Amino acid sequence: MSKLKLIIGNKNYSSWSLRPWIALKVKGVDFTEELSPFDFAAGNPKFASFSPSKKVPVLQDGKLTVWESLAILEYLAERFPAAGLWPEDQADRAWARSIAHEMHGGFSALRSQCPMNMRREVGAIPISEATGRDVKRIVNIWRECLEHSGGPFLFGSFTNADAMFAPVVNRISVYALSDDPVVLRYSEAMTALPAWQEWEAAGKAEPWTVEEEEV
Repeated sequence: MSKLKLIIGNKNYSSWSLRPWIALKVKGVDFTEELSPFDFAAGNPKFASFSPSKKVPVLQDGKLTVWESLAILEYLAERFPAAGLWPEDQADRAWARSIAHEMHGGFSALRSQCPMNMRREVGAIPISEATGRDVKRIVNIWRECLEHSGGPFLFGSFTNADAMFAPVVNRISVYALSDDPVVLRYSEAMTALPAWQEWEAAGKAEPWTVEEEEV
């Protein structure tokens, strides 16, 4: 069985890279990591050599290339069925996939106004009504899932749904977007993960600074 390689962008900024990376780490899947930094002003022509979309992350499994975060997470769930990357219960699995896809395709106002930034000092900013609606919807998703599962993660144990919402934990924290108890509860569980702490420390130590936008 070939060893996986995950090619990612800057850990300080790349929310899409964080998603499969944290899933692999939490579930103890062996992989190598290659960081290919980006610069929005100049672009990164290197991406074209390994990524059909010219974006990160990209998962390489032997001769197979998988791109797009959610596609990578789905592939990992099939590749490692014992890892529990989706809930075991069929109804919960459908629910988890629904909110993961909602995260993947939605919340554009929050993405645009509040990019992930591990180095940012905590501080509130004026937010748009649309961003406020995004935050409210996310908090409701977390509340419903945690009330159903009992926590500490959205479906009890860590799943791909948690991986998809991981960057939002940073966004809500550093932009001081909510003090709802459910946010504090879920954020404490996520940030206590050794994988989270490893990623955050590496992001804060990076030398690169780029224009703030979601990547």
